[in-house]
Amino acid sequence: MPELPEVETIRRDLIPRVVGRTITGVRVAPGAERVVRGDNAFARRITGRRIDDLARRGKYLLFRLEGKGTTVYLAVHLRMTGSLLYRRVVDPPDSYVRAVITLDDGSELRYADLRKLGQMWVVDSPDDAVGALGPEPLDAAFTAAKLRETLSRRRAPIKTVLLDQRAVAGLGNIYTDEALFAARIHPLRLANTLSEPEAKRLHRAIRRVLNDALGNRGSSFRDYVDAAGREGTHQLRVKVFRRTGQPCYVCGAEIARIKVGGRSTHFCPRCQPDSMPHAAYRDEAPE
Repeated sequence: MPELPEVETIRRDLIPRVVGRTITGVRVAPGAERVVRGDNAFARRITGRRIDDLARRGKYLLFRLEGKGTTVYLAVHLRMTGSLLYRRVVDPPDSYVRAVITLDDGSELRYADLRKLGQMWVVDSPDDAVGALGPEPLDAAFTAAKLRETLSRRRAPIKTVLLDQRAVAGLGNIYTDEALFAARIHPLRLANTLSEPEAKRLHRAIRRVLNDALGNRGSSFRDYVDAAGREGTHQLRVKVFRRTGQPCYVCGAEIARIKVGGRSTHFCPRCQPDSMPHAAYRDEAPE
């Protein structure tokens, strides 16, 4: 699933291309009703409006649309296999396109999604789509103290808590594993047992890992591509994610894989020692 670095890369790619453009039409492919909420109403609500801004909140894109005397927001969540592609009308067709938004300069936004798990919909306020999300990990308001306060209330594995979008917005499986490795914290460690120094270390690790991935335009392990259809390169630089059985770059121990909250979880058993209280379960995880 695209996480914060991937969605932010798409946002930055699209801003100079679509902000200021007016939506002239919408085409929804047959069978894409669960991708585009509202279908005909969706098209009516956004056609004729100008894209005034494009923001990101967690893993969501939020297009602010002006016109018709009101402001509405187009919310987009790519889920596992979604892509939002910027194309010219004359460009070759893309596979698995579920909806096309045409713009007044002859360009298109093509929403492609193999498994049709993502969604696009219109809301009157951003809070209608993202109001329940936790803090943005790259914002100044996300401090080590704020993180520790959140963790102190949760008696659950730290991996599970970090994946909870109400705790920290935008983290997913890739960057949670990478941040825990960088902070030298076992993924089954109970969140409320982290000390103040450990919380500070994790806070720094989260921000560093996300910024590194942004600099590499995201990770393309499977489906993710940017707005131009290009893959990111950060998958070539991960330290533990999907490196099961390979040597740790730091200590040489084999990277291990377990399941935490139903998610494959990768860590170094030597760099992330299992020496503190942790969740009382552990099982094999298929990749």
